[in-house]
Amino acid sequence: MINGNTLRDAIISAANNLSNYRKQVDDLNIFPVPDGDTGTNMSMTIANSVRELEKLEGATAGKVASVNASALLRGARGNSGVITSLLFRGFAKGIGDDEFVTAENIAKAFEQGVEAAYKAVMKPTEGTILTVARIASEKATAKYNEGGDELAVFAAAIEGAEEALAQTPELLPVLKKAGVVDAGGKGFVLILEGMMSVFKDGVMIASKNAAPEASAEEEEESRNAAGEFETEITFTYCTEFIVNRDSEIKKEPSELRAYLETIGDCVVVVDDDEIIKVHVHTDHPGNAIENALTFGSLVHLKIENMRDQHERAKHDAQNASKKPTKSADLNETIKPAEITKPVGFVSVCAGDGIAALFNDLGVDTIVSGGQTMNPSTDDILKAVEATPAETVFVLPNNKNIIMAAEQTIPISTRKVIVLHTRTIPQGISAMLSYDESADCDANAIDMMKAAEKIGTGQITFAARDSDFDGHKIKKGELLALNNGKVSFTETDLEKAATKLIKQMINKDSEFITVLYGEDVTEESAAAIEAALNAKFGDRCEITFINGGQPVYYLIISVE
Repeated sequence: MINGNTLRDAIISAANNLSNYRKQVDDLNIFPVPDGDTGTNMSMTIANSVRELEKLEGATAGKVASVNASALLRGARGNSGVITSLLFRGFAKGIGDDEFVTAENIAKAFEQGVEAAYKAVMKPTEGTILTVARIASEKATAKYNEGGDELAVFAAAIEGAEEALAQTPELLPVLKKAGVVDAGGKGFVLILEGMMSVFKDGVMIASKNAAPEASAEEEEESRNAAGEFETEITFTYCTEFIVNRDSEIKKEPSELRAYLETIGDCVVVVDDDEIIKVHVHTDHPGNAIENALTFGSLVHLKIENMRDQHERAKHDAQNASKKPTKSADLNETIKPAEITKPVGFVSVCAGDGIAALFNDLGVDTIVSGGQTMNPSTDDILKAVEATPAETVFVLPNNKNIIMAAEQTIPISTRKVIVLHTRTIPQGISAMLSYDESADCDANAIDMMKAAEKIGTGQITFAARDSDFDGHKIKKGELLALNNGKVSFTETDLEKAATKLIKQMINKDSEFITVLYGEDVTEESAAAIEAALNAKFGDRCEITFINGGQPVYYLIISVE
């Protein structure tokens, strides 16, 4: 029988197996920029659980699953890490308080895990880790219904996962064109295989590698397609709230999600035993609220009119009244700071110059990370708790950090508002638009409106040979991105900057800001600045700042 110790050893074995093949999973990345390591992020996420599991001895299977789920949630990095943590959170619900892992609760655990993961992704995309986990669950349930025992059910899950992984290129053309399977799905298969080694043979796979560290050299997770593809906004009101679940009401959160999907889009419903967190874009927020009230009471209600045009109030950073506190050292345990003011700010960024800029704009606490290094949920939570404010705005400044940041909302002692800033320029623009005289909800609207008006350009290097989105790309070439999309390749940085800005500006553009990175010399920066002033100086005000960021030679904003 599979007891708590066996389950503990199985999860540790899974972590080791994933760590051993981390590089191979990283190499499945199909996006050519140097910011895509699914294997690294998933490995770092599950490694956080290993540290907690090693302390357990003689615990029930339910206790082991619960500790594992909690540790994964706090240690989740990047979208792939968050999805992995949600799969295991559902897995823990399936096992419940049981002393042993049985065939029945294995099947139930897979079902709950898949349900939790699909719920959390705004627009699930098939051909990803979500598909692999779903087929694994279906195979496990079928085997249980046939009367299979624990090993047979888990073996069926692995068989389903492997079959689904092999089919991911047929579901996502970008994978087929690159000749690879989905990176997140491959990581999930490795996790299951590591667990099976203990369940079947009693052999814990040993780690061949040192556990990955959260350093500036570590690369961020693969642009796994799950949740990456977005649609244009078609509904007026962005509606968010948390439902404090009424224990007397026997309704499933899936009912709420199903209703919301009939009145809007971009639906996210994440739940645990105590709360339901809701996000929906709709033309009828009142209807969403009325339906949610049938599940319990509402808190942290926020409704934003996404079509409403707001004047952006810019504040001179030098006259900002907020005094930044020292950036948190996230390698240390941080106790909640004493609350001394109503509003504070946390920003994720890399580079001393960019960090100093955010501090000057009023950010209290900096989380070191972004491109090439995804901070965990726990990293962000520590920064929030270190900020001495009742309400804390979090600026992820990277699309792959937003999910991890949002996991802090139900577990923080503060009210947390996560702004969906996807780039450093968006974060800067959001801070510039903060108005001390307005309330938090109004500021959240205005700050995101300001962020969405900013165009972002980035120049980095191609991390691999690639035929991506119609571009033949060679490893080492300069790679220009216009609002996240590959635009062109170049061999000369000055020419690349000029060409990219020419694409970005229009007749209404007034300001160009260029943040140059740690690999750009002062002489090179001065030459590029002179060339840009000669080309665009009569049309726009151009500002050059030493951002000191890694990986990206230039980060450009056009406003």
